[in-house]
Amino acid sequence: MRIAVDFDGTIVEHEYPKIGKPISGAIEALLKFQDAGHDIILWTYRYGDTLRDAVKYCEENGIKLYAANQSEPDEILAEGESRLIRADVFIDDRNVGGLLPWAVIEKYILG
Repeated sequence: MRIAVDFDGTIVEHEYPKIGKPISGAIEALLKFQDAGHDIILWTYRYGDTLRDAVKYCEENGIKLYAANQSEPDEILAEGESRLIRADVFIDDRNVGGLLPWAVIEKYILG
């Protein structure tokens, strides 16, 4: 699957434009999804330097992103251009009901 995941409020606490504290279980779950062969797309409001900071954070924590703010790694978008990402699953703290605990998200995705 392609899994699109938000950054602020989902992987880390809201501290935009800084990087917030890690949300418990987020990186661990994303690593499990990656190990199971799923592609991780970072899907965030961030762009420019703040997007590069978020990508770097993910990479430093072992997440090999398939793409960031785009559906395909080679897709070309204008700086700050926003569009819907093509993915099988979206994980975001702004879901109806908020962000589920990462252990619950893991069960949904990995069974």
